[in-house]
Amino acid sequence: MGIFGTKRSHDADAVVTGAGSGIGAAFAAELAARGGRVVCSDIDEGAAHKTAAAIGDRALAVGCDVSRIDDMYRLAEEAQSWFDGPPTLVVNNAGVGAGGQTIGAIDLADWTWVLNVNLWGPIHGCHVFAPILRDAGRPAGIINVASAAAFGAAPGMAAYNVSKAGTLSLSETLAAEMSGTGVNVTVLCPTFVKTNILESGRIPTKTTLRAEQLMRWTGFSADRVARMCLDTLDRGGLYCMPQPEARIGWSIKRFTPTVYTRAAGLVTRVTT
Repeated sequence: MGIFGTKRSHDADAVVTGAGSGIGAAFAAELAARGGRVVCSDIDEGAAHKTAAAIGDRALAVGCDVSRIDDMYRLAEEAQSWFDGPPTLVVNNAGVGAGGQTIGAIDLADWTWVLNVNLWGPIHGCHVFAPILRDAGRPAGIINVASAAAFGAAPGMAAYNVSKAGTLSLSETLAAEMSGTGVNVTVLCPTFVKTNILESGRIPTKTTLRAEQLMRWTGFSADRVARMCLDTLDRGGLYCMPQPEARIGWSIKRFTPTVYTRAAGLVTRVTT
């Protein structure tokens, strides 16, 4: 139970970015199941409509490119008009995948693409919605979707790692700034989740095949991850690390960062 004894994921007026598939669609469906109304936004407006249609009249589809601040302001306006007031929960979920090349070999265009969506997307979402939720003066929540890559620092994943590390830091900072306001911030840091991010990302075939194997063996379903994250928000938690390997990696990295980093490099060389 969070501040003020309120379960923020229940009966929420929620905005979810990247709701056209994967974790975003799972968040939207779960929030609706918990009695909420959901604005389902996605850069692929057709996919957003598909998610909203599956939910029914408690959902609204809106096209939105999170890398564009004007799109985010328009999303906020449409959401507030549909809710007839401010939202109570915002899930900054939209993201893309990239990896398989070392620093110096990664095309700078890929750096720009990944950071624009994975980092500037949550920045834009927090920039626009945090003041709205804070000023409403009632219990609310913001969920930023990061990754265990935020602290895992796996070689060959620099652009993705940096984007998620930035999202983690953004969330921690916002949580501190929102302390005492009734707005709880939760950052989601999963390892492998069974979504289509590998299909839509910029990842070499060899790396994709290896990641697909790990996803099949250890990945959680998007539905399970969304439920766990919303439950964490309701408890007032800052960090949601659904899988045990994420929690173990987080602990090892915090207490023995040098050993962890060297081991990550060794493991990568052995398995490639």
